[in-house]
Amino acid sequence: MTTIADFTVTTNRGESLDMSTKHGKVLLVVNTASKCGFTPQYDGLEELFQQFKDQDFEVLGFPCNQFGAQEPGNADEIAEFCKVNFGVTFPLMKKVDVNGPDASPLYDWMKSEKKGLMGSTSVKWNFTKFLINREGKVVKRYGPQDAPAGIAKDIAKLL
Repeated sequence: MTTIADFTVTTNRGESLDMSTKHGKVLLVVNTASKCGFTPQYDGLEELFQQFKDQDFEVLGFPCNQFGAQEPGNADEIAEFCKVNFGVTFPLMKKVDVNGPDASPLYDWMKSEKKGLMGSTSVKWNFTKFLINREGKVVKRYGPQDAPAGIAKDIAKLL
């Protein structure tokens, strides 16, 4: 049985991150973009991180340039943008594809675990969110229009 612990991702600093180190934490995994109408959600994501981080919760941001080329920067530019404009302190990963033949294996797995509207497996846009429980299973998928503040109650139930 697959869990998030079976994957390795790359941080925005180019370091491998074995996701088994996240076992026991509740995670919100989000594909992000710096030049999107939903970019202000960085504020809400950081608020969730600050609210619950002491209870073994993390937000993991995965920059993605697949939707309208809205994440054109390199890792340093993205990190600087997020820190300066939104005070982001939660971990950012290396830019990834979330759909298609070069999609991150983590994203392929999450999409298959929780399908989108009308059974779609594709991520439709930036700021699609996946909530992962302490056992490493995807428990809910949220669309870009779902504000982070509205997810707080679901996170609290898992903590």
